[in-house]
Amino acid sequence: MKKILIILLFIFLSSISKANMNHYNKYNKIEMEIFRNGELIGYNHYFFTKKDDEMIITNQIKFSVKLLGTTIFQVEGYGEEKYFKDQLISYNSKTLQNNKEKFVNLIFDKDKNKFNIKGSSYSGEASINNIVGNWWNHKILQTDSQISPISGSIKKQVVKFIGKEKINQYGKTYEVDHLKLKSKDMSLPKNKRLDFDIWYDQKNTRILRVSYSRMGNWEYRLKIIE
Repeated sequence: MKKILIILLFIFLSSISKANMNHYNKYNKIEMEIFRNGELIGYNHYFFTKKDDEMIITNQIKFSVKLLGTTIFQVEGYGEEKYFKDQLISYNSKTLQNNKEKFVNLIFDKDKNKFNIKGSSYSGEASINNIVGNWWNHKILQTDSQISPISGSIKKQVVKFIGKEKINQYGKTYEVDHLKLKSKDMSLPKNKRLDFDIWYDQKNTRILRVSYSRMGNWEYRLKIIE
């Protein structure tokens, strides 16, 4: 059984590696809804702008958690990723988390072939193999480390293939790959580590659903793609 899962994971990763940024040329926007304990609390939207070999993806996120009508946790943020062909050349974001500002300013250093990051949690160099951890990008399932889109911290990760499943979402049924994305170091504090279940539509190269548990059960669900 373990050998079968390893083979399926290899096939899955091979299929991802064949897709590049050109896959997203047909998209104008991706809209995800955010749920906590089954209640709709916000959104995460991505907008795509293309010109020749350049692509810009802007990210908007907003949600709030309330208790007895009082807001106890809220996030509102904006980010912009800029790619030239397949290469990320810059990423900038600002996020207010309970009125505390977090940020990332990333630039691709062509001479060093590295990223230079100035963020609220990390400043320094990073390998270009890192992927900014936004859910529009299926390549987050292929890399072994990601950059926090909120604070710039670098997190090592592992992706495990759980199995093939069928899920229902917004009145449609999908055949998907169920994956587990976790921090390589699970001894990290719970609020610092990665621990996501992901349902991936391999046929259309899309992440359809993401779930995790932290102060409740959270889900990001892909609703609209145009």
